Amino acid sequence: MKTVDLDQASLDQCVSEAQRERVIVLRDGRPVALIIGVEGLDEEQLQLGSSDRFWTLVNQRRKEKTLSRAELEQEIRSDENPQARGASPPE
Repeated sequence: MKTVDLDQASLDQCVSEAQRERVIVLRDGRPVALIIGVEGLDEEQLQLGSSDRFWTLVNQRRKEKTLSRAELEQEIRSDENPQARGASPPE
């Protein structure tokens, strides 16, 4: 992380530096701002990346049981062929 003093920094310089690493702006030796480059990200990525609700949903989902690809394919095959699950044929 790079630090720059507010009295010596230009906005253009900070934005350019922030594309490579985070920039902490100091006033009287104390941090007052953090600049993070977002070049290449779209608006949706920026909104989701800073959304507490989105990250709560992600964390909840990560705690749920998952299926391997083989298990998922087997489940799909079973759904397509009810007899494979032991169901009676339709009458």
